[in-house]
Amino acid sequence: MHNSDFQIELVTHFNQIRHQLTDPGQITVLHLAAELVGIASGSGMGPPETQILALGAQRSAREYFRLTPPGRQEFELAIERVEDEIIRASKLLPLHAKLYSSDQLVRQIALLAGVPDSAFMLLDLETMERCFSRLAAVIQGQPATHEGIPLDNNFAATLLILREFMHHLSFSSICILRGV
Repeated sequence: MHNSDFQIELVTHFNQIRHQLTDPGQITVLHLAAELVGIASGSGMGPPETQILALGAQRSAREYFRLTPPGRQEFELAIERVEDEIIRASKLLPLHAKLYSSDQLVRQIALLAGVPDSAFMLLDLETMERCFSRLAAVIQGQPATHEGIPLDNNFAATLLILREFMHHLSFSSICILRGV
């Protein structure tokens, strides 16, 4: 997908989420796709500010992970590279914006973290960090089945991107909407 097509998709996601909210205020929409990550922020009915990051579940898994599950060193390197890319987004984001997504991969993480399935799910940073710790345990040698997470590098990359995004950009939670 070209950046211009992804840009259109990102703005569409933003508008669909904004229209589902009664009083959206300042919102940021995170769109995690296979090859790119999109961020759209805004308030009111005006067009959002957007940024596209050179990340994505499949792209990051392909570029950073050679082993399944990822090895410790390659995971540490992936964390550094994802952090660097995410820090670029910090200039775009307004203070006190609420974070939203309608991505199936983010929903999957919330479900694995123990958030009950519903049309409106709230994954807080602490719960997401516990899920990330389960992935870290698998990388340290714990069986994935013991931790209850998929042995899938796309999942690992998505969780890594979400964790670094929330952690470094100071989002205390992410609201996940269904049906967008």
